[in-house]
Amino acid sequence: MNPTAAILLIGDEILSGRTQDTNGNHLAKRLAEIGIDLREIRVVPDEHARIVEAVNTLRGVYANVFTSGGIGPTHDDITADAIAAAFGVGIDVREDARSILATHYTNPGDLNDMRLRMARIPDGATLIDNPVSKAPGFSLGNVHVMAGVPAVFTAMVESLLPGLTGGTPMRSVSVRVEQPESQVAAPLADLAKAFPKVSIGSYPFVQNGVFGTNLVARSTDEALLKQVESRLLTMR
Repeated sequence: MNPTAAILLIGDEILSGRTQDTNGNHLAKRLAEIGIDLREIRVVPDEHARIVEAVNTLRGVYANVFTSGGIGPTHDDITADAIAAAFGVGIDVREDARSILATHYTNPGDLNDMRLRMARIPDGATLIDNPVSKAPGFSLGNVHVMAGVPAVFTAMVESLLPGLTGGTPMRSVSVRVEQPESQVAAPLADLAKAFPKVSIGSYPFVQNGVFGTNLVARSTDEALLKQVESRLLTMR
């Protein structure tokens, strides 16, 4: 059985609609590729108690929890403090994180108190490399804390994933049929019963006035997936 995961997106800007999340989508795809099964995506505001509650709930259920957002230099970047509180450990500027962060600034004086907030690391955490802007993320237990800026988040994901234990990658096939979802519902239900180890879904669309459905099957078993694909093709 593959290890499981949840993604915790942190930020008022996501909940208000000012920022459209792309990090969850990117990480979901990367996790499927390495055989970590994403089971939940949750969004919480920049509120200390809500972050602590969500982290403690998710880390007790899933093998991995990935967070995005709230580890920058401003007053509302409170994720690192909340993670420390969730684990009941201290937090302070750490010399290795400070040294890494300093390489991003030509003038040593530019590393002011606000920027040093990005070098505050909970006790016992290991750093996640950030080749884009140097300010590191960190892992504590099974919780992996990363930035919210998409370019930085993506780079941190690539630094982190090689060190995690994966499983069998999830594969998928998609078949487009120019029939409304209601017409393929019955045969699709029969197919799902015949192949319980394959996740089968239908996604309707309207294009140029034509009602159609994308039929998608997902499984870690490629042999079963090929059988299902051949059956889906008959529904065209």
